[in-house]
Amino acid sequence: MKRYLVGGAVRDILLGRPVVDQDYLIVDATPEAFVRRYRRARQVGKTFPVFMLGSAQYAWPRGDSVAEDLLARDLTINAMAMGDSREIAGRLHFHPLALSDLRDRWLRPCGEMSMFDDPLRVYRAARFAASLPDFSPHPELVAQMRAVAACGVLGDVFAERVAQEVRKALGTTKPSRFFQLLADTGCLLPWLPELEAARHVPAGPPEHHDGSVFDHMLDMVDILAGDALAGWMAVCHDLGKIATPECEWPRHHGHDDRGEGVAGELGRRLKLPNRVREAGEAAAKLHMKAARYHELRAGTRVDMLTWLHKHDMVEPLFEVVRADSGASVLPQAKRDLKVMLSVHLPGKQRQRGPLSGERLRNLRCQKLAEHDKAQGRAPEGVDGEQGQAQG
Repeated sequence: MKRYLVGGAVRDILLGRPVVDQDYLIVDATPEAFVRRYRRARQVGKTFPVFMLGSAQYAWPRGDSVAEDLLARDLTINAMAMGDSREIAGRLHFHPLALSDLRDRWLRPCGEMSMFDDPLRVYRAARFAASLPDFSPHPELVAQMRAVAACGVLGDVFAERVAQEVRKALGTTKPSRFFQLLADTGCLLPWLPELEAARHVPAGPPEHHDGSVFDHMLDMVDILAGDALAGWMAVCHDLGKIATPECEWPRHHGHDDRGEGVAGELGRRLKLPNRVREAGEAAAKLHMKAARYHELRAGTRVDMLTWLHKHDMVEPLFEVVRADSGASVLPQAKRDLKVMLSVHLPGKQRQRGPLSGERLRNLRCQKLAEHDKAQGRAPEGVDGEQGQAQG
């Protein structure tokens, strides 16, 4: 049974980068023989035999040989195979352009129909542009991506697969390149129409933002690069601005309230996990209020922090605020949260449903207001606005 390490792992070895994913091709053995040898292998491919063994993936060549399989892959720099089993150890197979494209830093399709063979590859190619920022999209790749978009076949890709590429891109070193390449090739539609619209809406008055909502979002995701959840919150935080009437541009009064629904619709279209979708909605609704954190009443802060803490989103939201406005309010929010969580209901007042919840909230508001006074802050009041963080 011959085994070849293939794809991105070989690319990363040759680039001197850490190997993250390990994908293998099995040659000279049937899937049945593979399973007999590796009893713990779990089949994940339905129409094509693919197995997981630990964190590694095992598949069989498309075509009659390793060479044919490589020609059928997405990008030339991913079309390489290195012998891994004893009898072929170190033997390298590669697409005719793989090594030169690796040297010249090109992202080039393996063939004339590579993007058409699986339109998801459009999003994968954009993700590689984000994870390999020193590589440039080859004109052939740009042309194929534009042609795929023009044919209208991107809508046939499963939403979950698109979402997976978006989230992976946000975890890379330069997420803006993912969205910019999709924008340049007409590939934001049909899955990301909100971002396409954002390209044509000013982000705000010139003293705050001198570009479009889309441009501002690109800056944000790069500041938060590597944190996929905070990155998604950055994508969503200003989406309410695309619903601002043009006559009100460049100002966007109330965009935080409008943005919650826009972000939610985008999250549902992509079938994102509930936590990720809710994070986008929260960023849209709360980022303006969170940026004014120092001005908020104790009750408003309690409501906001209670919701964020329950959903484990305190740090991501305030990191978005820092990237958006430069306001470093996370330290105070953490201190306030610690004060709040130190307050507990007496035993007899617990387990009384909404009454217990309201009583606990009031005690926490009072405690936070007292802490403000002790620290020399001058809050406007205790109760604040109830329910503001419940979106």
